[in-house]
Order: sequence, then structure tokens, then C-alpha cells
Amino acid sequence: MKVNTDKLLLPLCLVALTLLVSCAARDASLSAENLSRYSNEDLARKILDNPNFPLVLAKAKSILKKGLTAGSGYGEVWIRDLNTFVEIALEVQDEAELRRALLVFFHFQGKDGNIVDGYIPAEKANVAYKYIHCETMPNLLGHKNTVETDQESSLVQAIYKYVKKTGDDSILSEKVNGLAVSQRLAMALRYLLDNRYDKKYGLIWGATTVDWGDVQPEHSWGVELDSSSHRAVDIYDNAMFVIAIENYVSFAASDAWDTGKWKSVANGIKAKTRKHLWDAQLHKFRPHIYLDGSPFGEDFDEHRIYYHGGTAIAIEAGILSKPEVLQVFNDMVNNKQFAGAASIGLTVYPAYPAGFFKNKGMRPFSYQNGGDWTWFGGRMIQQLIAYGYIEQAYQECFPMFERVRQNDGFFEWYTVDNKPSGSGTFRGSAGVLGKAVQMFHEWAKEQIKNPT
Repeated sequence: MKVNTDKLLLPLCLVALTLLVSCAARDASLSAENLSRYSNEDLARKILDNPNFPLVLAKAKSILKKGLTAGSGYGEVWIRDLNTFVEIALEVQDEAELRRALLVFFHFQGKDGNIVDGYIPAEKANVAYKYIHCETMPNLLGHKNTVETDQESSLVQAIYKYVKKTGDDSILSEKVNGLAVSQRLAMALRYLLDNRYDKKYGLIWGATTVDWGDVQPEHSWGVELDSSSHRAVDIYDNAMFVIAIENYVSFAASDAWDTGKWKSVANGIKAKTRKHLWDAQLHKFRPHIYLDGSPFGEDFDEHRIYYHGGTAIAIEAGILSKPEVLQVFNDMVNNKQFAGAASIGLTVYPAYPAGFFKNKGMRPFSYQNGGDWTWFGGRMIQQLIAYGYIEQAYQECFPMFERVRQNDGFFEWYTVDNKPSGSGTFRGSAGVLGKAVQMFHEWAKEQIKNPT
């Protein structure tokens, strides 16, 4: 007799999840109690006196002084990465060089508004991408991972950060191949509505990937949509879209009509995300809503998998309430403990089972399938600070900061037993942790300036 292990595991997982939620709440309350003896001013002084904070920021700036590629293991300038370190890079690199790097993406923009993932010097283009040529950038080649739906959103966000940081709004009127950047930003957003919008759910879609990842299960590499792909709606893509729209409205919308139209779209995405993806009972997001069937089979209950990265971005997009932010934080701590991982940067928990992805790098608790990524864990720390959960952010930043000290830098990702993996210098991690330090210090200085 064949035993269906998925059906046996599901009730056990649900029981465990119920216990975990209560344990997480208890653990969080203990942590808060341990720190509750400190006033805001006392906690602020602890933050300002902590030697790991300036060390992490200094190392981040040192790395971000040199180059704009994703890291030492990559030759490309990727927009999803650049978007997460452009602010710190602007403090240590030439502003004109950052401006130029951002404008390159518009040279490669498709006529339909799509944005490439990245670009690379032509002589270094040795990966099996379907490279894109551009007459106005003949020495560079572009490429697009079509399983993703975040390139357009990432570029809008990056331009917003550039303008906010530098005050240089002249970039919006800069013309690239006859069109102003402000027009091209609108084209990028419209591309998602025209080509990646599902009318039934009122949300945008991408290929099936793990959380924010760019590897689909049906192919040995997995970065391009093809006949085997399974289209799906997920939280990460839609949260990134909401942030991009709100950024665009705040600094580049052309008139009141344009502003009103895009605000309506953003509000609709938020509402439909709550309706279709958010599970209030389990306070988690559904991993996927499939438009043409799942690649994993009917017996696999994917809903038991918790997506950490997309949840952090949903918080940034304002999709969750402040009490819900604390709930999902508790769940992340809980998942971290059960996985045996070092930080809440854990991509997903539990991981997808072995054999679910043809790409051999996507085995359980490896790479995007349950690896521990500071690149997203650091963004969750930022959101905890933004929402006023300083004690929780302070506690959970320690493992991320400590491994920067121990490993003398920022690795791409870590195994569940905290061993560094991937690119030995990963600029996205440097960017998000550097910004987290600055947010901690900004909060701390405000408390000392205006003690309660």
C-alpha cells in the first residue's frame, strides 16, 4: 500500500504551526520583557554605543565604493540589486556615474515598456542569455529573466531613491532615444498592466518561483518563460508594483489625472492582495495563485510554506497593519528557530522538497529554496524600525551584523547552519544592512534629542 506522505504531513504541520505561533508570541514577549527595563533613551544609547553598527556601515560603504555589479561573482549590473544599494552607493560614489548607470536601463527599454534585468560589457557576456543589443549602447548587452515581474518596479524605485537622495530631479526630463525618463517610467508601469495583469484576480503575475526568486521549477536553468511554465500570482511581485506606483505618483506623475489613475491602480492591487493572497487566520500570504495549474501536483499543499521575503516587501508596501507586522515577525522568528537558521532572512520555511526543481541548485535549504539571505532579512529589519518595533529589530539584527564581522564582509547567502555561500561580496546585502544601521542611528539620535 502506498502511503501519501503529503496528506499525513499536512495535519501534523498545521498542529505544529499552531504551537509555533503561540511559542513565537511567548518568545517575542520574553524578548520584549528583557529589553523593557530600558527606556527609549537607554535603548538609543545602547544602539549608538554598539561597535558592530559603525563597523557594518563602514564595511558596506567600502564595498559600495567600488563598482555597481551585484557582487564579486557577477559581471552584470542588475536593477533588482542596484535598487537595494543605490542610496548608500550615492554617499561614496560619483553621483554622475550612478545617474549614467540608471539611464542605461532606459536605452535597453523595449517598445512595449519592458525593462531588462541588467546589462554587461559585451566582451564579458559569456552566459547563455538571449542577449539584447542596443544601438545607443553598442559596447553593452542587456538581458531579461522573463520569469520575473519586478524589473520595471525596481527601476522606478531606484530612480525615486536617486532623486530623493540627490535632489537631482533633472533626470526626469532627460531624454533617452527621444523620450523623457518620466515618460519611460510611465511606460514601464503600463507594461505590467498591459502584459502581466490578470483580470480575474486584479493582480499581476509571473512564472512560478520561490518567493522573490528567479528560478522556475520546470527547467534545468529556469530563468525564461516557456511552454512548460506555470503562470502564478504572488505577493512579492504585487508588493513591488505597489511601491513603484506610489513612488512614481510622489515624484514623476505628470498631472492630477495621471496621479489619480495610478493611485487607483495601487489601491486596487492592495485590496485584491488582501482578498486573494492574505490568509488572516494563519497571518501569512499564500505562496501562489495559479492561473493555469500548479507544477507541483494536487497532493502537495504549498500553502504551508511561509514566504519571508515577499512578506517583508508587503510590509514596505503598506499592505499589512502594524499588529499584523508583529504577527508575521513572530512567525519569522519561529520559522528561523525550527529551521535552525541564524536569521529571519531565511527565504522560506519549510523548503520545497527535493526534486521539485530541475535546477540542482534549488535543493531544500539551498539558494532561494530556504537559504538565509541578508538581502531580504535586512529589509525586514528596516521595516521593523519603520513600524516602531525597535526592540525586535535590535535583537534580530545581531546575527546578520555578527556574520559580517566574522566573515569580514557580505556574502550572498548563508546555509541554515550559517555557512557563507554564493558571491563572496554581495552589494545588495551591504546596501540593506548599511541602510538599516542608518535607520537605527536616526531613531536613536531622535530619542536622545527628545527623550520621553
